[in-house]
Amino acid sequence: MNFTVIDFETANSHRSSVCALGLTVVRNGDIVEKKAWLVRPKINRFNGMNIGIHGIRPEDVEFEPEFDELYHKTIKDYLVGELVVAHNASFDMSVLRHVLDAYNIEYPSFEYVCTVKLAQKHWSHLPNHKLNTVSEYLGFSFKHHDALDDTLACANILTTIGLERNQKCVKEVAKQLGVTVGKVYPGGYKSCSSRK
Repeated sequence: MNFTVIDFETANSHRSSVCALGLTVVRNGDIVEKKAWLVRPKINRFNGMNIGIHGIRPEDVEFEPEFDELYHKTIKDYLVGELVVAHNASFDMSVLRHVLDAYNIEYPSFEYVCTVKLAQKHWSHLPNHKLNTVSEYLGFSFKHHDALDDTLACANILTTIGLERNQKCVKEVAKQLGVTVGKVYPGGYKSCSSRK
């Protein structure tokens, strides 16, 4: 399995307020790279509820780069032409689009898959398919809402589904489970969706 997992944390209710980004690269089913960045939001205003979720405060990101700098230097290369994965991808893809819009940056081209949708189909008996619920079921220990740890948990979910379905291709896993691969491209996007 080859894919790249991303996870965003935000400073407030605005989707463009990225304050952390985690990224894990999987090649042939193995983690080959993992990275995390603190990010200074364009408007460095944090909501108490968000701080309560991820523990990141304005002073933690005061001297960190803004997203546009990180994107052009590093992050773009991890996205373009890749199969990107996220748990509850509708949130992370929305954050990515909003923060790119905030900096007037053209969307990169890539396909993406949501592990919530895959987990809902593969482990339909679970009470819910939140990252911590599925990870607990799999016996995978991680720090929830830490951007890097969340990507590792997401990668574990997808590789486990692949192993249990005896499948090494993410797109084939999605096809078997009735999940349509989403796309992001300059000027727009197509949602990752699942058939009932």
